[in-house]
This record gives sequence, C-alpha cells and structure tokens, in this order.
Amino acid sequence: MVKLSLALILCSMALAMPAVYGIAEGPKEVEEWFQKLSHAKPKLTKLHFYFLQKLNGEKLTAVTVAKANMTDTSPTTFGVINVIDDPMTVEPHWTSKVVGRAQGLYAVASLEEVSLSCFINFVFTEGDYNGSSLTLMGQNPLRHPVREMSIIGGSGVFRMARGVATFATLFFDVPAKNATVDVNIVALHY
Repeated sequence: MVKLSLALILCSMALAMPAVYGIAEGPKEVEEWFQKLSHAKPKLTKLHFYFLQKLNGEKLTAVTVAKANMTDTSPTTFGVINVIDDPMTVEPHWTSKVVGRAQGLYAVASLEEVSLSCFINFVFTEGDYNGSSLTLMGQNPLRHPVREMSIIGGSGVFRMARGVATFATLFFDVPAKNATVDVNIVALHY
C-alpha cells in the first residue's frame, strides 16, 4: 500500500512539472517549430515586474557559494559569487503576487566599483508566460541608477528571444544586503 501511494505521488509530481518548469515539447515538436520559423514574424513583448532579494536574515533568496581570500578586504567585495532564486512580483513588496523566479548567479567582477557579472533566468510560473523563461547576461554596476543587460535567449513562449532588460534598484538595505529591483523588459521572440 505504501509503495502504491508513493508511486501515485511521484506520478502526480511528474505530470505537474511540465506546467511549472517548462513547455512540455519533445525534440520532434521543437524541430517542427523550427521548420515553420522561416515564415514567422518576431513578436515584441514588454514586461514589468520586480525581483526581491534577501542575502541576510530568514528565508534567504541569495547565498554566497564562493569568495576569494581578498574579498573581505576589498572595497567592492571583489571575488564573491552568489546564487539566486529571487521571487519576481507584480508589486515591489514581499506580499505581492509572485509571477516567477529570478534564478542564476552573479560574481562581483570589478576592483573599481561594485559591479556584478550576471547570468540570470527569469522563469515565469503564472499567466500567459507560465513555463517560459528569458535568459539574461551582462554587467550590472549596482551604483548606477539604471542598468541594462542583454536578453540572450529564452524558452517556451520566448524561444530565440533577444532584447534588453533594464534594472533600477528601488530599495537596498546596506547592512542586510537585501534589495528590491524594478525590472523592465523589451524582447523580440517568435
């Protein structure tokens, strides 16, 4: 009886995963999609949301996974690497509706200013974009009022995406290193 219950739970989880973590299409369907691509026109999508980060305190959404010996004496914390799984929200507060997760990593990669080299996936878990993602990569100099990063790809609805994401920090608690970031996206995709 226990084995049957466990098997049913695992099957239920496996069936639910594609709806949350990706568009459930196999290689054949993707190949057919590519064959139709030559006739497709790119779509323009504009998105606005926030991501909230907690590097200290309870319920962390970012953790330090590595740091250089000199990081603690560097004025920019050069050499630290963090992994993130930040909620993406409709409004700039923790009780707002979550529409996805900002997942990836960043490294402080400048000796002269606090500037992050970032690799981030915006994974959507709600609405029309549920199961789709946008992939960003670029430099993020934190003290600039607005920063720009490149959209270098995507999945699901955002296959072959390219575009620009702008970041503006709305809130940053220096001692706790917790932040709220305003994100605007303009993306072309098929």
